[in-house]
Amino acid sequence: MPSAQPGTAEQQALLGDLVERGLLVPSAVPGLYGRGAPFERIRVALADLVTRAAAPEQPEPIAFPPLIPRRDLELVGYLKTFPHLAGSVFSFEGDEQAAASQSELAAEHADWSGYQSMTDVVLTPAACYPVYPAIAARGRLPVGGVTIDAGAAYVFRHEPSSDPARMQMFHQREMVRIGEPDVVHAWRETWREKAVETLSGLGLDAELELANDPFFGRAGRMLATSQRAQELKFEVTTPIAGPGRTAVASFNYHQDHFGEAFHIELQDGSPAHSACLGFGLERITLALFAAHGFSFEDWPESVRGQLWP
Repeated sequence: MPSAQPGTAEQQALLGDLVERGLLVPSAVPGLYGRGAPFERIRVALADLVTRAAAPEQPEPIAFPPLIPRRDLELVGYLKTFPHLAGSVFSFEGDEQAAASQSELAAEHADWSGYQSMTDVVLTPAACYPVYPAIAARGRLPVGGVTIDAGAAYVFRHEPSSDPARMQMFHQREMVRIGEPDVVHAWRETWREKAVETLSGLGLDAELELANDPFFGRAGRMLATSQRAQELKFEVTTPIAGPGRTAVASFNYHQDHFGEAFHIELQDGSPAHSACLGFGLERITLALFAAHGFSFEDWPESVRGQLWP
């Protein structure tokens, strides 16, 4: 098991302030927090802000639980590209004697994993993942494709850290566009501008940057180089707690990767292209605290008006 990343002094100081004020509630595991009522009020308001920004597109809302079938993760090759981030679900399937042995080990905080077996579900690593098989099941896409509002879903990344901006379980407010290549590409371009405008309207120093996913290993470094060369991923970044800037929203153009994996077809039978837009709601909330202070009652009226019109 990888050790938790310690975070910088500034990040640890921010975490201490958030905990002291009851905005985050720590657990025994780094990166796993409860949220106090003020924190949740802001997070929910941010999700609603994205809903209002997307309303002219009339996206179809679909809500999913934070679990997906293990087979779906296998189909898209996640365990090859991001094995270090995956969260698998195991469960007990033994008899009474095995249960007693497991309980004894657990009482001593010893390793009881030998009594657990892999289930057919895994933790959702990105809010868009359950969208693709659901759309594929409908048959060929209509001309112009579909736009799906995947809501504010909990997602998991195995990245234990004392940096409050790097949580293991957090909310992605995600939109997904599936259709013809030109349609999907144009949608992403529109949202790149809209996302920067939306976050700048909250008084954040928001900038669009070319980016890459945290692919695993030596092969992953080649994938990252290719992703950047093709400009398939962009992020909106802003300061939270040093050093540098933190990504708070991302745009991924998958080309036909998910169309091929799940057999999502256009009217001519060719694989559909897809793109997703994700806002990291906890990170944006932290950025607002860093920019405007810990009490939203004292934030600029222009910011409060955007969140609570």
